[in-house]
Amino acid sequence: MIESPVRSGQSIVFLNGDVTVLGSIGSGAEVVAGGSIHVYGALRGRALAGAKGNPTARIFCTKAEAELLAIDSIYITADEIATSLRGRPAQVWLEDGSIKIASRD
Repeated sequence: MIESPVRSGQSIVFLNGDVTVLGSIGSGAEVVAGGSIHVYGALRGRALAGAKGNPTARIFCTKAEAELLAIDSIYITADEIATSLRGRPAQVWLEDGSIKIASRD
């Protein structure tokens, strides 16, 4: 559990399970987890879940503004995220080899 914001230039890596960030992930920051990633703030940087080959990992955030989202080495960049999802709560998962994103509100 990370109790403070993850700031630009910081990298948090935990390959043995889930990572929960109580603050935001800033632009230029990254969080890498072997399991799922939960962000109780804005996700502006990079989130890489399932980093040790876990295709069932998910990413949850209260404000989706990510630069990059990845699950089990499959990724999408900010340009590929629908504008209708930006700034909203979201859930990200892997389905049939591609990243899926849905709003959580």
